[in-house]
Amino acid sequence: RRREKLMPFFWGTIAKEGQLYGNYRIGSTVQLTNKEWFSYPGYSEILVGYADHSINSNEKVWNKNVTVLEFLNSQKQFRNKVAAFCSWDVFPYIINSQRSGIPVSAGEDGALGRRLTDREDLLNELISEMPKPFNTVRWDAFTFHLAMEYIQKETPRVIYISFDATDDYAHQGKYDRYLTAANVQDGFMEKLWEWLQSRPFYRNKTTLMVTTDHGRGEGDKWTSHGSSVDGADRVWLAVMGPDTPNGGEMRAHPAVFSNQFAASISAFLGIEYNSIHPVGEAIKSVLKKKK
Repeated sequence: RRREKLMPFFWGTIAKEGQLYGNYRIGSTVQLTNKEWFSYPGYSEILVGYADHSINSNEKVWNKNVTVLEFLNSQKQFRNKVAAFCSWDVFPYIINSQRSGIPVSAGEDGALGRRLTDREDLLNELISEMPKPFNTVRWDAFTFHLAMEYIQKETPRVIYISFDATDDYAHQGKYDRYLTAANVQDGFMEKLWEWLQSRPFYRNKTTLMVTTDHGRGEGDKWTSHGSSVDGADRVWLAVMGPDTPNGGEMRAHPAVFSNQFAASISAFLGIEYNSIHPVGEAIKSVLKKKK
């Protein structure tokens, strides 16, 4: 099938060993609860567990809301074991690296840490020398390889990785590059998963969660999103790991919402996510029932 050729890891591994949510045609929906349907509000909702309706732009404003990453980093067993690598340069503000103390490499930032590997030095050099593909983002390949170097060097407990190329090429209407970017990102996920499964520290102890900050329109609206675009509030979720029953593409399933992702991430780590604001509850179906 076309989708399996486009994203062989997603459909050949995650769909067989994990769970996929979001195909509304078979009764599985994943929806945003924010009203904007674009990036900053979407990513904030994913990471904090609720929609902050005061966030109505993609401006570089420090997020006043505490993310699940910051929450976990405040726990003794996860302190200094959380990091983020993102192509879009607004992520330090969304995660609020200033307040949270979480290391975030995004946009024109390079490798994290004091003792850099030779590979990290080379990546830093390339980032500084190569023109950016778009004004506010770096190449996804830099994001991926910087993240991989960091994981190998620092063995974090929680890593957040965000790519960008599919959204940028979609906005430009470049369907061929949009598909190529999706295929490349699928390859990144496969390489990450295979490496994690090859290391005793991570093997069969790691959960992979994959989602997106917003949907897109249909037909000639596929290049757009936002509150004026029908269907742009529909997103999806893929989950695979030792705590997730093998369910494949979920059918006739109760609606799932993006505000549930933060609590789900925390639940996988055995911690109940707390916030000063009511948050979406963890998705029960992605977690094995306790005996």
